[in-house]
Amino acid sequence: MILVLHPAGARARLLAPGFMAAAVVAAAASFLSEHYKAPVMLFALLLGMAMNFLSADGQCKTGIEFTSREILRVGVALLGMRITFSQIAALGWQPVLLVLVSVVVTICVAMLVARAMGFQTLFGLLTGGATAICGASAALALSAALPAHPGKEKATLFTVIGVSALSTLAMILYPMVVNALHLSPSEAGVFLGGTIHDVAQVVGAGYGMSQETGDTATVVKLMRVAMLLPVIAFASMVTRLRGAQDGGPRPPILPWFAVGFVLLAALNSTGWIPAAVQGGANELSRWCLVIAISALGMKTQLKELASVGIKPIVLMLGETLFLAGLVILMMRWGL
Repeated sequence: MILVLHPAGARARLLAPGFMAAAVVAAAASFLSEHYKAPVMLFALLLGMAMNFLSADGQCKTGIEFTSREILRVGVALLGMRITFSQIAALGWQPVLLVLVSVVVTICVAMLVARAMGFQTLFGLLTGGATAICGASAALALSAALPAHPGKEKATLFTVIGVSALSTLAMILYPMVVNALHLSPSEAGVFLGGTIHDVAQVVGAGYGMSQETGDTATVVKLMRVAMLLPVIAFASMVTRLRGAQDGGPRPPILPWFAVGFVLLAALNSTGWIPAAVQGGANELSRWCLVIAISALGMKTQLKELASVGIKPIVLMLGETLFLAGLVILMMRWGL
């Protein structure tokens, strides 16, 4: 008797080896991150690149491709469970305006400077969005929405590594800046939440100073996470225009994972979601992103990243310093 596999079952069998390989790397990265108190995304990338031979022709290749693309999008959609509209409203209009202006101006400046330095404007959108919004998560989300091109994966990996390293450095140095400027706990929270790239580093720096600073920093940071939706929409419009110009099919104005993000944020804002479910969704989002970045690392060789040169590093460092200076100026102006 000949067994005929259902198409879904055959697809699952095809994808399972690559997905499981990425999941094992993600688990190892999470263990190392907890043990050494370093960014989990950075460990996932480095371990993934060490296993890049798995993405060659073989059983794991298809699953790794799927994981780096679709599991990433699931993780981005689940980020919506981190925020509620009431959290944003509770801070008043000044921090909202500060976040809005700092995100938009930083991304625009990054795109202009990237073009002036000889990069594609979209590289500036990718690095500027990662710097201005939520670090590695934003880089992965924007990469998923931007049009495909030969250097896209290398640019994404470089951005994730750069923004993770700069975020860790900011977590150490920015509390010193807060003390030097004699900021109040609330002002310190606005500064830390408005400038540090990744959520984990914001939490570490904020609560390392005080409970009030940590609470304010976390809410301001989540307001920046909320900016992910309009920026993804902008990136999707660019992709849509590129698709039209190339004669290919036009993608939707908002990809499904962006729609999922805003729907989950709206659902989370109702107050109907139990804390245990929120925590589970946030943990699932984290695992999806770590597994996806592990798969992305498996598709890249370290020598490719080493070939980017010094200019992208200067660009990301400049974006980070620009954002910090801009937030300080706006706080001095009363925003």
